[in-house]
Amino acid sequence: MITKIITWSIDRKYWVLGLALAIIGWGAVSLYQSPLDAIPDLSDTQVIVKASFAGQPPSVVENQVTYPLTTAFL
Repeated sequence: MITKIITWSIDRKYWVLGLALAIIGWGAVSLYQSPLDAIPDLSDTQVIVKASFAGQPPSVVENQVTYPLTTAFL
């Protein structure tokens, strides 16, 4: 079966070339006619830092652990 397809393609190489060019042209036209709807995300990157500091209140953890880490990540 594949041998027949290859033989047919070799015998009719101009038809195959024309068909390939037609498909490429159709693809190029489709590429330029398709609408592009891309909106970039301009928001800041969000990072979640989970830290534990045994025996300390959340404000101390925020000031001494979490805040320095988040500023270092930025």
